[in-house]
Amino acid sequence: MTAYAVGYFEEIEMGPEIVAYLEAIDATLAPFDGRFLIHGGDKAVLEGEWPGDLVVIAFPDMKAARAWYESPAYARILPLRLNKAKGAVILIDGVGEGHRATDILAG
Repeated sequence: MTAYAVGYFEEIEMGPEIVAYLEAIDATLAPFDGRFLIHGGDKAVLEGEWPGDLVVIAFPDMKAARAWYESPAYARILPLRLNKAKGAVILIDGVGEGHRATDILAG
């Protein structure tokens, strides 16, 4: 089942460290078949407030997502982001084909 790395960033201080991170991240994703689905961009806020940016990266499964995040290649560039961006990052499983909202009621 597809898994996702989801980041919500409230503050990003653009500069040389973030640029270096952006220039290097694609190479860290490739060995794990990771690909960007959402990377900031224009948004239409329909309810509440959304002051930050959303990043969503898809992986074939949770094992690949976790292996990417824990990889030596990503560990080398992670401090570049941690020092200049405030937010949260999670790994989360997607849902299968045909998922319905009421499926979560089954526990």
